[in-house]
Amino acid sequence: MPEGHTIHRLARDVADRFAGHPLDASSPQGKFADGAALLDGAALTATEAHGKHLFLGFGPLGWVHIHLGLYGTLRFGEGPPPAPVGQIRLRLATRPGVHPEGPLHYAELRGPTRCELLTAPEKQAISDRLGPDPLRAASDPEAAWARISRSRTSIAALLMDQKIVAGVGNVYRAEVLFRHGIDPYRAGRDLTRAEWEAVWSDLVTLMTDGVRKNRIDTVRDEHTPEAMGRPPRVDDHGGEVYVYRRAAQPCLVCGSPVATAELAARNLFWCPTCQRR
Repeated sequence: MPEGHTIHRLARDVADRFAGHPLDASSPQGKFADGAALLDGAALTATEAHGKHLFLGFGPLGWVHIHLGLYGTLRFGEGPPPAPVGQIRLRLATRPGVHPEGPLHYAELRGPTRCELLTAPEKQAISDRLGPDPLRAASDPEAAWARISRSRTSIAALLMDQKIVAGVGNVYRAEVLFRHGIDPYRAGRDLTRAEWEAVWSDLVTLMTDGVRKNRIDTVRDEHTPEAMGRPPRVDDHGGEVYVYRRAAQPCLVCGSPVATAELAARNLFWCPTCQRR
C-alpha cells in the first residue's frame, strides 16, 4: 500500500497538470460513471492529501475521494489519451485547444479501494477520523502523543494505526524505530516524551524527503552504499533502508541479522541488537 509521501506527491502532481483546467472526466470501467458525468467539463480547483487519502476538489461539485488501498494506481500520461485498456475507474484529461501553450495531460485511476464524490462536510468527516499527518503543516503531534502515552499497545502497532498517525506505513514504521533505537514491541506508554518528539520530527524530515525524491531513503550519510563500499539496494520499493525487507541480512550498523515477525497481519523488521528493549 502506498505510504503517505506517495499520496502527497500525487496531490502535487495532479495539481501541476490539471489545476484550473476544464477536464474531460470519464469512467471507462463504469463503476464511477455517475460521478464522472457530473465532473465532465469542470475545472480542478484544489488537491489535498491527508495520510493515505487523496482529495481532488472541483469547486461546488465537491471532492473526489481516492484511497488506493493495496492495488490501486494513479498514473499520468502526456498527449491525447489512448483508447482505454483494462479497468480504468476514473480518467481525467485536459481538453484540446483550451490551453494551447501547454501539452495535453491525462491521468488514469485503476483498482482503488475508494473512488467517490463527496461533499465538503463528508470530506471533513474523513479527515476528522484520521490522526495528525507528518506532511501537513497544521498537524499537531500532541494529539498522537496523548493516545500513545496512555497505550499498552506496541509502538509498532500504534504507528500503523491511521487514527493515531496518518500516512505512516510499514516502511516508515520500521525505519524510524530503527533510527531511534526503539524496540518495536515496547508499549506506547513506555516511550518518553523526548523519544516521541524525536520520532515525530524524524518522520516529518524523512517523509518530506520522500515527497521530493518520490522514493523512501532512510540511511544516514555514513551508511550509504558509497560510504560503506557496498552494492546499492535492489528492490521494487526502491531507496536505501536499514531494516525493511532485509530479514536475515546483516544490520548496516552492527552486523547482527535483521529480524522479522508478523504483527497485526503485517511484516515487522528490526535489529535485535540496535533496538534492545
